[in-house]
Amino acid sequence: MSLETERPSAAGSAAAGGALAGMRVLDLSRVLAGPLCTQMLADHGADVIKVEPPAGDETRTLGPPFDADGDAAYFTAVNRGKLGLALDLSSSDGQAILLELLAGVDVLVENFVPGTMARWGLDYETVLRPRFPGLIYCAVTGFGSDGPLGGLPGYDAVLQAMCGLMSINGDANSGPTRMGVPIVDHLTGYTALTGILLALVHRSRTGEGQRVDATLFDTAMSLLVPHGANWMYSNQAPGLLGSAHPNIAPYDKFACGDGQVFLGILNDRQFRRFCEHLGLSDTWRDERFATNALRLRNRDQLREQIEAAFATQERESLCAALMAIGVPAGPVNSVPQAFEQAHAKHRGIRVDSDDYHGIGVPARLSRTPGRAGCAPPTFAQHTEQVLRDAGMSRRRIAQLREQGVLPTKRP
Repeated sequence: MSLETERPSAAGSAAAGGALAGMRVLDLSRVLAGPLCTQMLADHGADVIKVEPPAGDETRTLGPPFDADGDAAYFTAVNRGKLGLALDLSSSDGQAILLELLAGVDVLVENFVPGTMARWGLDYETVLRPRFPGLIYCAVTGFGSDGPLGGLPGYDAVLQAMCGLMSINGDANSGPTRMGVPIVDHLTGYTALTGILLALVHRSRTGEGQRVDATLFDTAMSLLVPHGANWMYSNQAPGLLGSAHPNIAPYDKFACGDGQVFLGILNDRQFRRFCEHLGLSDTWRDERFATNALRLRNRDQLREQIEAAFATQERESLCAALMAIGVPAGPVNSVPQAFEQAHAKHRGIRVDSDDYHGIGVPARLSRTPGRAGCAPPTFAQHTEQVLRDAGMSRRRIAQLREQGVLPTKRP
C-alpha cells in the first residue's frame, strides 16, 4: 500500500473523502492508547492536530530504532496523518491558545492524570462544556477519576498484572507472563475510538457533546473472555495453559518437522476431518476424544498422538492442506514472516513512503475506505500553520515563541 504524501492541513486531511472527512480533532495525548485512537480518526479523514508539551511526546525517545528525524520507530507507529503543534499548557497563554483552537473542533482527546486539565483551568464540566456544548471530550486514563484507584497513573504491563491477564498467559516453566504486545493500551485506543464514534452519533441527533471515559482498567478487565465467565460459573480460578484454550481442544500450538503450527479445531466435524486427513482413524474413534469436553479432559494424550503424526510434516504444506479442507491451522510465524506472507501483501497491510514505514488501515469501508496519512510530524512541525489557520498573527506567534509558550525544540 502506498502512503498518501500530501501534507495534511486544517482544511482537509490527507485521507480526504474518508468517513470522518471534515471532522476536527485536538489530540493532547501521548504514548500509545490516545495517539492510536487519533491516528485511526486521521486514517478515516479527520483533521488531527497533535498538541505536545515542551518536552514532547516521550514515545519519540523510546528507541532504538529511530527514523531519519531522530524519532523512535515506536512514535511513528501511532502518529501518522497529524499536524504537529508544541504548546505549554501549564501557562496562561498556552491555555488561552488551546481555547482559541477549540473553536470549531469536534473532538478533544487527552490522557493526562485526572485533575490536570482542571488544574489548568480547562475542566470539561465547568469550563469546556458550557463554552463548547457540542464538543466530544475523550479522557483516556489508567483507572478513571474516582474510586479506590481513581486518579492514579496506569501503564499497560501493570494493568496486565493487576487485572489477571498475566495469570492466564504463560506456562508452568515461564510462570505468569506479560503479553508480547501492549494489548491493554492497544484495545483502550479502540475503546476510546468506539466511544467517540458513539458520542458523534448521539450529537448528530441532539446537537449535544459529551464526555467519553476510556480506562486501561476497564479495558483490561473486559479482555477476560472467556476466563472471567468460566470462573464465575465454576468458582475455579483459571490457570496457565501456554497457548492452549481453556474451553476447546485441540486448540494449541504443536511441533511439526520444520517448526510449529497452531490448530484451531472448534467442533467435532473439524476434528474428524483433521483425523481423516492425517490417517488418525483410531484417534477419531477413541472414546477419550469423542467430544470437545472429553478432548479437553484428555488433552495431554491427544497432544502425543497429534505431534507423532506431525513429526514428518512440513508446516507450510500441512497448514495449506488443512485449511483447504476447512480445518483452521496456521504456521507460527515471526514478525518478518508475518509481513512477508502473500496475503499480507495482497491486503496492503504494510505502508511505505520514503523514510516512513507503518502498518495499514485495519477497518475497510466500501464507500469511504480510509487510507494511511502522511508521515508523523516532527516536533512542533506545523505550529505556525495551525495557529495561522486559527487566525493568529505572525507577530503574536513570534512573541509567544520568545516567551517559551510555543517551543520549537525539545530540551
